[in-house]
Amino acid sequence: MKNFFKKLGFRKMDEMEQHIAFKAQRNALLFLLVALLIWTLYEAYKVFAFDAMLNPFPCMLLAAASCIQTFSQLIMTRNAVKDDEDSFETLPLLKIIIWVCVVVGVIATIVAAIMIMGVKL
Repeated sequence: MKNFFKKLGFRKMDEMEQHIAFKAQRNALLFLLVALLIWTLYEAYKVFAFDAMLNPFPCMLLAAASCIQTFSQLIMTRNAVKDDEDSFETLPLLKIIIWVCVVVGVIATIVAAIMIMGVKL
C-alpha cells in the first residue's frame, strides 16, 4: 500500500509544509466558526423578529465544532506530555472533565430556555 501512494505522488511532509498546512487548517476552522456564528445569530434574529420556526442546525454545528476542537487539543496535549517530567501541564484530564460539564450545562440551559419560551422546533 505504501508503494501505491508513492506512485501517486504522496510523500511525507517536511516541517515547513506541515506548518503551512496547520496554518491553513486554522484559517479554515476560524472561517467556519465565524460563518456558523453569523448563521446562528441570523436564525435567532428570525425567531425573535418574525416569530419564525427555530433552526437549531447551525447552533449545533457551531457547538460541535468548538467541542471537537477543544477536546482533541486537550487529549493530544495530554498524550504528548504523559511521560514528560518537565511539563507544566497539570491535570489536563481535569480540564477535559470541566469542559464536559460546561458543555452539558450549556446544552441543558439551551434546551430549558427553548422549552420555557415555547419555541416549536
